[in-house]
Amino acid sequence: MYIHIPFCRKKCLYCDFYSIAYDPVLADRYLSAVCRRLEACEYSFKTVFIGGGTPSMLSAGQLRLLTGAIDKKRAASCEFTVEVNPDSLDSDKIGSMRDGGVDRFSVGAQSFNDSKLARLGRAHDAAAARAAIISAYRRGVKNISCDLIFGVWDETLRDWKKDLRAAVLLPLKHISAYALTCEAGTPLCRMRDSGAVVLPGGESQAKMYSAALDFLPRHGFKHYEVSNFARTGFLCRHNLEYWDNHSYLGLGPGAVSYLNGVRTRNAARLCDYLKRIRNNKDAVVWKERLSPERRARETAAFKIRTAAGIDRAWFKKNTGFDFGALYGDKIPSLIKKGLVKSPGGGVLALTRKGFLFGDEVSRELV
Repeated sequence: MYIHIPFCRKKCLYCDFYSIAYDPVLADRYLSAVCRRLEACEYSFKTVFIGGGTPSMLSAGQLRLLTGAIDKKRAASCEFTVEVNPDSLDSDKIGSMRDGGVDRFSVGAQSFNDSKLARLGRAHDAAAARAAIISAYRRGVKNISCDLIFGVWDETLRDWKKDLRAAVLLPLKHISAYALTCEAGTPLCRMRDSGAVVLPGGESQAKMYSAALDFLPRHGFKHYEVSNFARTGFLCRHNLEYWDNHSYLGLGPGAVSYLNGVRTRNAARLCDYLKRIRNNKDAVVWKERLSPERRARETAAFKIRTAAGIDRAWFKKNTGFDFGALYGDKIPSLIKKGLVKSPGGGVLALTRKGFLFGDEVSRELV
C-alpha cells in the first residue's frame, strides 16, 4: 500500500509531485478520509509506504492517528516506510512513528552540500540532514534510507563524490541516487528554458552515476536496481514489489492502484478527493484494464531495471508468457548495443552500459 501525504513546507524547484501548503485543519480532514478508506479495506499489507509531499509535516498526533489506523491492516512481517524531511522531523514525531510500527525511514537529504541544497530550493542544510539521520537511528530506527540527487547545475564530479563519502559515514542501510531531471511545468524547467541555469549534459551525469556504481559497493552498499543501493538484508521490499509488477493499493490524491490487472488513478487534487469521499463516491477517476500481454510486457520493463535481471522461468511462471517468444526479435539488438547480457541460466540482465540507458531498455520491452 502507498499513501500520499500531499503537504509540504515549500515546493522544491524540481518537484512535480502533487503537494500543497500544510494546514493542520485540512490535514485533519484528509487523515479522517484516509482512515475511513482504511477501515473499509479488506486487504492485509506486507509493505506500506507513506510518501508525498512531506509526511513528516504532519504533527506527532496526526502521525499517531494514521499509523494506528494502518496497524490494523499490516501483516505480521510488514515493512513500514515513511518519507521524512530533515526540516520537519523532531523527536516526538520519531517516537510517534516508531510506536505506530514504522520500521523504515526514507530521508530526503538530497545532498550534504549546503550550496547545492540552496540551489535545489531545499528547506534544510547539511547539518540538519545529518542530525535527522543520527537522531532517528538513536531513537531505534535501524533501517534508514537516504535520497541523493546528482547532476545539479554547477555541480562537479568532485562535489558528488563528497556527497557519497558523507553518506557512507552515516548509519544508513540504503541509498537512492537519482539524476536530476527537468520535469515539465516545474520552476527548474522554466529556469532551464530561460537560460537562467545550464544543466549538466548526459556525459557529465554518466560520470557521476558511474562514480556511485564504483564507490557505494566498495563501502557495503550493493547495487540492486538502477538508482538503488543497499546493505545486505536491507533491500527495499516495497520497491521490489513494484519491480516484480505485483499488486498495490494507492490512497490519496493522484495515487495509483494496480489490482487484478486493472490500473486506476484517484482524483488528482485534494479538494476533489475529499469531496468524492465525503459524498461516498469512489475516489477513482480513471482506470484501464491491461491485457495479459500488456501485463507481461510491463513486468519485463520493470524487472529489467533490477541487477538480478529477468529469469525466463520466473517470467513464464508469473506472466504465462514465454520470454523468448515475446521478445525474440528485440533481444539480439539490445545485446549488440551492449545494453543487456545473458550470463547464463536463462537470465537477461542490464550491462553496466545498460544501467546508463535503463529507461531506453524498458521502453523497448514495454
